[in-house]
Amino acid sequence: MPTPLRWLLGSLLLAALLCLSQGAWGHDVSVEDASFLAKKEGFIFWPYFYLGAKHMFTGLDHLLFLAGVIFFLYRPRDVALYVTLFAIGHSLTLVVGVWFRIPANPYLVDAVIGFSVMYKAFENLGGFKALDLSISSHGAVFFFGLCHGLGLATKLQQITLSDQGLLGNLIAFNLGVEAGQLTALSIMLVVILIWRRRSTFRREATLANAVLVTAGCLLTATQLSYYLGAS
Repeated sequence: MPTPLRWLLGSLLLAALLCLSQGAWGHDVSVEDASFLAKKEGFIFWPYFYLGAKHMFTGLDHLLFLAGVIFFLYRPRDVALYVTLFAIGHSLTLVVGVWFRIPANPYLVDAVIGFSVMYKAFENLGGFKALDLSISSHGAVFFFGLCHGLGLATKLQQITLSDQGLLGNLIAFNLGVEAGQLTALSIMLVVILIWRRRSTFRREATLANAVLVTAGCLLTATQLSYYLGAS
C-alpha cells in the first residue's frame, strides 16, 4: 500500500478513535466551557463565537460527515449547495432546539449522527445504486444537518444558560460554528484537490470511504450501547 494512502487511512481511523475516546461525543461541550457559559449573563458575542468555532474543530463526527459530502463533488457550485443545505439544517435545530428546549435523547441523536457518516460513505461507494435505491442526496444532507444541529442543542440544554441575551448568544455561537466549518472545509478541499491528481485516487477513495463506513458503524453502535445502558 502506498505511503500516502496509509497516512490517509490512518488519519481517518485516528479521527474515529478520537470521537470514541471523547465518550463518542464528537461535539460535546467541555466541562470548562460549560462552566464558563453558565457563569455569563447577557449578550456576549465573541466568547460564544469562539466556542462555536472551537466546537467545529473538535466535532470530529461533523468533520467526517462533511468529508464524505464533498468527497466526489467537483463543481464549486455543488460544494456550495451541499454545504449551504447542511448549514441551514444545522443552524435551524441548534437555535430552535435550545430556544424552545426541544426534548431529545442525546444518545439517540448522536447515534443518528454516527449513522450519517456511514450513510454518506456508503452512498459514495455506490451502495444505494447497487441496491437500486433512489434517495435524494440534497434531502439527505439537509436532514442530517438538522440532526447534527439537534445533537449540539441537546448538549447546550444541559448547561444552565442565562435567558438574558440568549438568542443573540445562540446566533453568535452558530456563526462561530459556521466559520469553523468553512475553515475546516477549505482545508479538506485543498487536500482532496491535491489527492485527486494521483492516478490511484479512485482506488484509494474507495478504501477511504470504506474506512468512513466503519467509523460511522462504530460511532452508531457506541451511542446505542450508551442508550441501552442508560435505559
